[in-house]
Amino acid sequence: MQQGDRRFAPGEKGFLGAESFFRLFPLGVMMMSYWRSFEDLERFARSPAEPHLPAWQSFNKAVGSDGSVGIWHETYLIQPGQYEAIYVNMPVFGLGTATEHMPVGQRGERARERVKSAGSWEDEMR
Repeated sequence: MQQGDRRFAPGEKGFLGAESFFRLFPLGVMMMSYWRSFEDLERFARSPAEPHLPAWQSFNKAVGSDGSVGIWHETYLIQPGQYEAIYVNMPVFGLGTATEHMPVGQRGERARERVKSAGSWEDEMR
């Protein structure tokens, strides 16, 4: 991950990896990052010692809400084992860049079997 002049290695400070995307129409740039926990993400985002907070403050001072640049921010909290990412004839991409890789059939042949085999957090909540 690159923020200003600082790069994080996967695993450092809870950062697991990132992907960047560019779209021609409508013109847009997007970066997705993956974190070990919400607490790690929040610590990075709010710490004056990390590059995000000073960059965010600088952005708000320079651009603010003048409408020239849009910010899209979504946060998802995913329970361990409650996701899957499948790749066929392509390199690992997206969430798979931040997680363990295993052959599809190792935990079942159908998505429902694979996700359930990891244990259901819904069952744990009951």
